[in-house]
Amino acid sequence: MTNQDIISKIKTIVTPYTQRKEGLSEFNESTNFLNDLEINSANLVDVVLDVEDEFDIEIDNESMEGMMTVGDARDIINKKLAD
Repeated sequence: MTNQDIISKIKTIVTPYTQRKEGLSEFNESTNFLNDLEINSANLVDVVLDVEDEFDIEIDNESMEGMMTVGDARDIINKKLAD
């Protein structure tokens, strides 16, 4: 799976939780979930659960706390898929 495939899947996952839809038009690895998309912290937990289901991985709390941007999420997903 390429990095672009992962980013595309992340975009699909976060879209329903995004309050600031303009952020989706500029969606890239530096997009911040809280600032650019205005996903609230409760919904961020839902995003993590959806990512776990989509990629069949488990994201620990420490990794979850570091998942602030699309690039962070991609890196965590790649690391978990490689384990």
